[in-house]
Amino acid sequence: MGADRDPAAGDPATRDPAARDPFDFPRHWEADVVLSDGGTVHLRPITPDDGEKLREFHGRLSERTRYFRYFGPYPRIPQRDLERFSTVDHHDRVAIIALLGDDIVAVGRFDRLHEGESAEVAFVVEDGHQGRGLGSILLEHLAAAAREVGLTRFEAEVLAENGQMVRVFRDAGYQVSRAFEEGVLHLEFAIDPTDESVAVARAREQAAEARSVHNLLHPKSVAVIGASTDPTKIGHAVLKNLLESDFNGPVYPVNAEHRAVRGVRAYPTVLDIPDDVDLAVVAVPAASVDEVMDGCLAKGVKALVVVSSGYGETGPDGKSAERRLAAEARAHGMRVVGPNALGVLNLDPKVRLNASLAPKLPARGRAGFFCQSGALGTAILANAAGWGLGLSTFVSAGNRADVSGNDLLQYWETDPATDVVLLYLESFGNPRKFARLARRLGRTKPIVAVKSGRHAVVPGLAATGAKVDEASVQALFEQAGVIRVESLAQLFDTALLLAHQPLPRGKRVAVVGNSTAIGLLAADTLLAQDLELAGDPVDVGAQATPEEFAKAVEEALARPDTDALVVVFVPPIAVPGAAYARALKEAAHRTKPIVSTFLAVEGIPEELRVPGMGSIPSYASPERAVLALARAIRYARWRAAPQGHFTRPDGIDTDAARSIVDRTLGQTDQAIDDDTVLELLNCYGIDVVPFRIVRSAEEAVRVADELGYPVAMKATSERLRHRTDLVGVRLDIAHAESVTGAYQDLAELSGKPDVYVQRMAPKGVSCVLGLQDDPSFGTLVWFGLSGLVSDLLGDRAYRAVPLTDTDAAELVAAPKAAPLLTGYRGDEPADLKALQELVLRLAALAEDLPEVRSLKLEPVLASAAGAFVSSARIVVGPPPSLHDAGPRRLR
Repeated sequence: MGADRDPAAGDPATRDPAARDPFDFPRHWEADVVLSDGGTVHLRPITPDDGEKLREFHGRLSERTRYFRYFGPYPRIPQRDLERFSTVDHHDRVAIIALLGDDIVAVGRFDRLHEGESAEVAFVVEDGHQGRGLGSILLEHLAAAAREVGLTRFEAEVLAENGQMVRVFRDAGYQVSRAFEEGVLHLEFAIDPTDESVAVARAREQAAEARSVHNLLHPKSVAVIGASTDPTKIGHAVLKNLLESDFNGPVYPVNAEHRAVRGVRAYPTVLDIPDDVDLAVVAVPAASVDEVMDGCLAKGVKALVVVSSGYGETGPDGKSAERRLAAEARAHGMRVVGPNALGVLNLDPKVRLNASLAPKLPARGRAGFFCQSGALGTAILANAAGWGLGLSTFVSAGNRADVSGNDLLQYWETDPATDVVLLYLESFGNPRKFARLARRLGRTKPIVAVKSGRHAVVPGLAATGAKVDEASVQALFEQAGVIRVESLAQLFDTALLLAHQPLPRGKRVAVVGNSTAIGLLAADTLLAQDLELAGDPVDVGAQATPEEFAKAVEEALARPDTDALVVVFVPPIAVPGAAYARALKEAAHRTKPIVSTFLAVEGIPEELRVPGMGSIPSYASPERAVLALARAIRYARWRAAPQGHFTRPDGIDTDAARSIVDRTLGQTDQAIDDDTVLELLNCYGIDVVPFRIVRSAEEAVRVADELGYPVAMKATSERLRHRTDLVGVRLDIAHAESVTGAYQDLAELSGKPDVYVQRMAPKGVSCVLGLQDDPSFGTLVWFGLSGLVSDLLGDRAYRAVPLTDTDAAELVAAPKAAPLLTGYRGDEPADLKALQELVLRLAALAEDLPEVRSLKLEPVLASAAGAFVSSARIVVGPPPSLHDAGPRRLR
C-alpha cells in the first residue's frame, strides 16, 4: 500500500493516451500462482474493461485498508481516477490484478518517475485475503515486469503504522533503504534479483505448493460427484473405496437420480450439500465436467480429483478442454489432480483417504509415490502390498493438467511422514524445476525414479546435432541425486532397502552365507558394481545351526572395514528356515545396512520384520540384492559429497546478450553468423582465438602478418574442417610463402574463395564443449575430448543447468578419456580451472538465454597455459523447454 502521487504533466497516459494500446500487454505477464495457504489466484495486467470490477473491489475494502492505501478516507473512486487506474500503457504505467473467479482481490501497480529508471510501487489487498502472501507475489511480478521495461529501482510511500506492508518490502530479500518523515516511510531498493531475494522466493514457493498438496491429501470432507449405484461405473468404485478405507470425515455422494448410494445420503448437486467440501472427486463424463466445475467453484471446493477420461489423451480438442479445466480451477482457487487420474491416497490413520479407483492398498509406510499412468498405478499399489512396502501417500496424476510431480516433491520435502520418494515418470512438466527441486530434496530424502521412454526416439534432439546416450541420461539423474532404475521391480528392490535400512557409510561390503557358490555369485556382482569386498565371503556351511549363523553375521557387522552386509542363505532340509531368519533379525546391526537372499523370498518375510526402521529386505537372487545395495551406496556417496556453490563468473553483460539474441531470433532455429557469435560470446567473457575470413592469397598474407605468426588456416566448410585427417586445416604456418600455398590448396579443395586465417593457439589437448536443449531435462552442458574414438564411443559427459562449481569440475573429469588432461604418461597437465571456468560461463549463458538452442565450441585447446577456443557455432530459436526463472507461477 502507498499513496499515489498526482499524475505529472509527463505521465505517458496523460500525455498521449493513444500511444500504447491498453489492451495489448505482454502475455507472459499473465500467471496462475499459489498462495501461502495453498489456494490459487490468477494474475494479469489490468485493462480498461476491468473498471467496474475495480470499483466493486474498492467498495469491498474496509476504511482502514483504504486509509493505508490512499492516506485518507477515499470512500469512492471518482470516474476520472477509475479511468486512470484501469487504463495503463503496460510500460511506464503498469498495474497487475489478482483475480479469484470474476472478482479482483488485489491490485499492484508501478508508475515510472520522471521518465527515469525508478518507479513508485503500491498495492492493496482485499481485507478477507490479507495474510495469504498476495503482497509478496505482486511485488515479485511487478519487479519482473519493471526490469523488462528498463526500470532498476522501486520507491514506495508507506504509513509507518502499516506494519504488514512494511514487512512485505523488508522480507522480500532486497536491500531497502528507508527515510522517515511525518509518519510516512519512504522506501527505496534496487529490483535486480539478489541471492537473498531468490532464496526468499524459493522458500515461499516451496511452502505454498506444499500447502496446496497438503490440502489435497488432508481433506476434512469429500464429495464424489457422479457416485453411482451401478457397480460397473467408476463413480461407484470411488465411493466404495472411500467408504471401505474408513475415511476420517464425511463423504457426500452426488447423484441427481437417487436419494442414497451405498446407504449414504446423496445430493442432487454439490451445491445442495449443507456443509463445506474440501475435496471433490469427479467421476462424470468429460462432456459434463464443465457444469460440475461451475458448482464446485460456487461451493468453494479446495481441490479436485478428476478420474474422468476423454481429455488430452483423445487429441487436440481434448487437450484444449484439459487446459480450460485447469485454468478455470486455478482462477477459482482450486488445484486439480488429473484428468484421467487413478486418484490419491493418504494412509495416515488420522486421515485414511482412498480417493482412487484402486481396490487394493499397501500398508502404511514411509514412502511417497507419484505416477502418471492410472493403469500402472493400480499395478504399483498391488505390487507394493505384495512386497510389503508401505506407503505414506500416493498420487496418480493422469494427464497432469495441474498437479505434477514437482508439486509432490515440494510437499514431501517437509512431510514428516515420508522418508523415501518414488516416481514413475513419463515426461517432465517443467524439467528445469524438477532438477532444482530434486537436487534439494535428495540431500535429505532419497528419490527413486523409473523414467519411461528411454529407448524411444526423441524428435526434439534431432535439431541439436548431438545425441544423448543412456550413460549421460543416468549422469543427469545422479547430478540431481535421483536414483534411476529401469523397471518397477528394480524400483521396489531399491525402495525396500532405503525405507527399512540405514544408508551405507562406504562401499566395503561383507558377504555371509551357507553356500559357497551363492556367496561367490554375490561377490562377483559386488565387484562388477565397483564395490569392495570386506574380506573373503564367509561360508558357515550347510549344517550350521541358527546360532552359528547369527554369530557369523555379528562378527561380519562388527568389523570396522564393513560398511554393509549381504546375507545369502539356502534353507537346509532338517531345520526350518524361519529359525535362521529370526537369528538374523536378532543379530542385525542397526547402523549398517543388510540385504538378504533368504528363502528365495521377494519382499520382507514376517520373521525379518521389526517395528519401524530395521526390517531386512529379502530378494529372490543375490544379484538383485547386491544391485539394490549398489544403488544405495552410490546415492549415499552423492549425498555426502560437497554440494558446491552456484557461482556466476564476473564480467557478464546480460543486457547486451539479450539484445543480440532478440535481434537475431526468428520463427525457426537458425545458425548465427561469425561476427554475431563473437559478439555474443564476448558478453560472457568467452574469447575466441583471433581470426579473419579472407578471399584472396594476398589478403591471407596481410591478415597473417597482422595476427602474428604462426597461424592456422582452415576451410570455411565444417565438413572439411572437422574431418579426422584434418584435410581442411593447415597448422603452424610460419611464413608468407606457406600462407599463399595453403590458401590456394584450401580454396581449391572447398571450391570457394573464403578461408579462415587464425592465430595459432598454444598446443594442447583438443576438446569440445557445448550446449543443447533436451526436451526431457532442459538445457544441457556437454563436454568431451575431440577425436574419432571419442565420437564413436559417445565419450561425452552431460550436466543440466544450473551448474555448481562442483558440477563443472565433475563434468570436465567425467569422460573416460579425461586422464589425457591430467598429465597422462608424463604429459604436462592442462589448466583444469580454465576449463571449469569456461563451463560455468556457458552455463550462465544457458540460464540467461534459453533461445540458444545449441552451441558448440570446437576445438577447445586445453593446455597448461589455459583453455583456448578456436571455433564456435551457435543456433538460436524459440525455446522448447520451460524456463525455471522469474517470479513464482504455476506452469
